[in-house]
Amino acid sequence: MSDNDSDTPLSESQVAEENELPVIHLCSLVEELSYGNSALKTETEMFEKYYNKLESRDQRPLRISEIKMSGIELAQLRGRHRSKSRSGLERVTCLSVDQKYELVRKELEDMKEKIRHVRANAERDLQHHEAIIEEAEIRWTEVQREVQEFERDILKTISKKKGSILATQKVMKYIEDMNHRRDHMKDKLRLKNISLKVQRKKMLLQLRQKEEVGEALHDVDFQQLKIENAQFLETIEARNQELIQLKLASGTTLQVLNAFKTRLHRAMEMSINLEKEILLRNELLEKIERETLQVEEKETRCALQIFLQLPPHLSSSPR
Repeated sequence: MSDNDSDTPLSESQVAEENELPVIHLCSLVEELSYGNSALKTETEMFEKYYNKLESRDQRPLRISEIKMSGIELAQLRGRHRSKSRSGLERVTCLSVDQKYELVRKELEDMKEKIRHVRANAERDLQHHEAIIEEAEIRWTEVQREVQEFERDILKTISKKKGSILATQKVMKYIEDMNHRRDHMKDKLRLKNISLKVQRKKMLLQLRQKEEVGEALHDVDFQQLKIENAQFLETIEARNQELIQLKLASGTTLQVLNAFKTRLHRAMEMSINLEKEILLRNELLEKIERETLQVEEKETRCALQIFLQLPPHLSSSPR
């Protein structure tokens, strides 16, 4: 009993010492365990990915290492009930260093291939966006130039001839000419796009016919066709982008023209109101002049009557 009593406080003191570990040591231990867990998680994900790839290949023959692994797994299944040999089986089922190296190498190659694809797609998208920005800047410069020409050729004429029919007709003719030019350009690009698509279909049909007949194309011819096909596709894409930009520019121009038409309409309404006000002021001025003449005539008559009613000696002027 005394021995048991002496052992109990010792164990309690050991537990107390273990519980009283410094916080820094605990933090470092947690960080180390977290790092180990993240490494194990990454390794597990890599193994699962490789296993899924192997599982998806149904028609692929088994490798010797896989046959060995399946035999080991079978041995593991047979010996599950043997608790003493379980640890030994787990050691055997672990991958060897060469197998791990092979997995890591394949994973690294796949990752490099993905990086190359992502980089190529990013460069292509960057070039596409740069081309769009450059095209937008060119279209914006053209729109600004057209706005300046409109202000120089139309607005100055309208400001000189407010409310005239010729100014309105000139504006409408300018709008119709611009829309006609835009429509002509769109039709031209659309026809060119259609012709390029027809040429591409013809080339694809010829290529399909040659493949069906069994004519062996040389590598140079095939590469040339691929290059021409890529060029036609790029041309079609460029024309489509140009058509889209023309539509956007046409919409922007129409918005600007609508804004100018609104301003012109307001200016014409203001001019009509001013003309009406001028007419009213002129009528009021004429009325005031008539009233002034009437008052002057009345004053003259009154003065004449007063002069006639005066005595003769007062009416005669002294000499």
